[in-house]
Amino acid sequence: MAMTASNMMPLGTKAPSFNLIDTVTDKVKSLEELCGEKGTVIAFICNHCPFVIHVNPEMVKVANTYNEKGIRFIAISSNDVSNYPQDAPHLMKEKAVEEGYIFPYLYDKTQEVAKAYDAACTPDYYLFDENLELVYRGQFDNSRPGNGIPVTGSDLKNAMNALLDGREIDEIQKPSIGCNIKWKVA
Repeated sequence: MAMTASNMMPLGTKAPSFNLIDTVTDKVKSLEELCGEKGTVIAFICNHCPFVIHVNPEMVKVANTYNEKGIRFIAISSNDVSNYPQDAPHLMKEKAVEEGYIFPYLYDKTQEVAKAYDAACTPDYYLFDENLELVYRGQFDNSRPGNGIPVTGSDLKNAMNALLDGREIDEIQKPSIGCNIKWKVA
């Protein structure tokens, strides 16, 4: 299991726009139609990564809780499905249903969206405010497969709570650690 850290996009960066296929509805969705009233979490994930599998149940709970508070989650998979067929769109749809995702699970076939966000690993989390400006990027929490620390989503939840309360979000943020995005080889 290769461990890769987030690239840590600069805070204040405007969320790059996109139009991607939602694997659950088979409809093209844009960032602008999916973003939340008070904030938006964009999570780069995939089906097979042990780090994503580890946080999935808690991520779904957190997404459910914060969706009701005006923060929407959007999940994107950018992996090369030629070499990683377990991440193919039809299997993404199955995973979304199986895990109970209430958020769209988008497929970034060209990998241009992952490149625009400077995404490096799965999971890789980005929290944008109501103006789609980056206020947090990094880890869900300190839990990793096998380290014995419970999955809570504390780092992301602390940032979302500060955003909702109008408080300053700590600029000291830990990068996420996960599997590297499976880039296409030219």
